[in-house]
Amino acid sequence: MGVSIPRRRGDGNLPLRRLRSVVTDDRERWNEKYSTDAEFDLPDHPIPALERLIDAFPTGRALDVATGTGRNARFLARQGYEVDAVDVSDEALDQASRAADAEGVDVNWIRSDIADYAFEPAAYDVITVSFFAALEHLPEIKEALAPGGVLVYEHHLRSSDDIDIGPSSDRYRYRSNDLLRACLDLTILEYRERRRLDEAGRTQAVATLVGRKSTGGAQSYPRVE
Repeated sequence: MGVSIPRRRGDGNLPLRRLRSVVTDDRERWNEKYSTDAEFDLPDHPIPALERLIDAFPTGRALDVATGTGRNARFLARQGYEVDAVDVSDEALDQASRAADAEGVDVNWIRSDIADYAFEPAAYDVITVSFFAALEHLPEIKEALAPGGVLVYEHHLRSSDDIDIGPSSDRYRYRSNDLLRACLDLTILEYRERRRLDEAGRTQAVATLVGRKSTGGAQSYPRVE
């Protein structure tokens, strides 16, 4: 499936000419990173919590925010979801599309800066975000969840430990409980902060949140062995 380009949402704080410049610069930076940075090695497997809990999630539509090379989007498509996947980088989406074609799965790849993307309200049964600092966009992301929909979000943490991988600046890492506090309007099904090894054996500090758009003092919960 090809890459679609949505109409850009307006930004009342930036003139349109300036907004176009910012988006273009960001796209060029990420295109260069995906095409020339040999050390920018993304995992190919989905978020572990997504893979582990997927059978307990509602079926239907899914959205992968800042999809990169599409590891979460392709996994969701293999599980039968109708998947939209958004990223600013043409190069990343080209790689993701080729990988999806090789796997025989269909994903609607959408080229857009997340700051400009018009999230469809109450539309998605599962939304994934991985390694993308998006706290300022979380209100819209959560609004895009259908009733009972699940958000799976994983991101790098600031840490006093020796860490091998992640953003070079703490500016792009979350502090302890930042992600949890931003999602307390969801039913938190799982939240963890820890160090772990990635697929290449490198140490990373990550927070993982699984939250559901549901309310009530007595709810149904997934059974985890």
